[in-house]
Amino acid sequence: MKPVLRRLCVTILAAVALAGCGSSAVLDGSSLPPTSSPAAVASARPETPTPSVAPSASTGATQSDTAWGRIWDSLPSSFPAVPGGTASEEGATGASSAVYTFQGQSSKDVAALMQRLLSGAGYSTLGLTGPLENGGYVVDMAGQPQGCKVQANVAPTGSVTTLTILYAAACPHD
Repeated sequence: MKPVLRRLCVTILAAVALAGCGSSAVLDGSSLPPTSSPAAVASARPETPTPSVAPSASTGATQSDTAWGRIWDSLPSSFPAVPGGTASEEGATGASSAVYTFQGQSSKDVAALMQRLLSGAGYSTLGLTGPLENGGYVVDMAGQPQGCKVQANVAPTGSVTTLTILYAAACPHD
């Protein structure tokens, strides 16, 4: 088996195994003040995306298919701003709606920040998995209209914590 395929298989198996070990509790984010300023983000996901498709006629934004589902390739302007996060493609491992990096912030704190930001924007928590074996977290949220969902994958990579956001194609986009 090729090393890349073997690594993908191991990653997927580990994610499935760890999903059963995760928690659906809400992170309190007590160690991250509301105005904290983390830096840049990226996240590793065990999915293999397909190339972007033609732009939407109404928005001009493109979409991609991932193992998680069809996503927008960018976030709408109405998406909550991520304070302290620096937009980045460093560490990106596939299609995403956005990737941010944070300097000196823990994965738990960044996951709690995303959960708090999305809750404040009217999204509800579907699930929280973590800490994962790599120290990361996955936050799944639902919004309106029905079928609109967001996934925030948070993973530590040295002194940088990466955040990859998947914004479902069922969600509104400007």
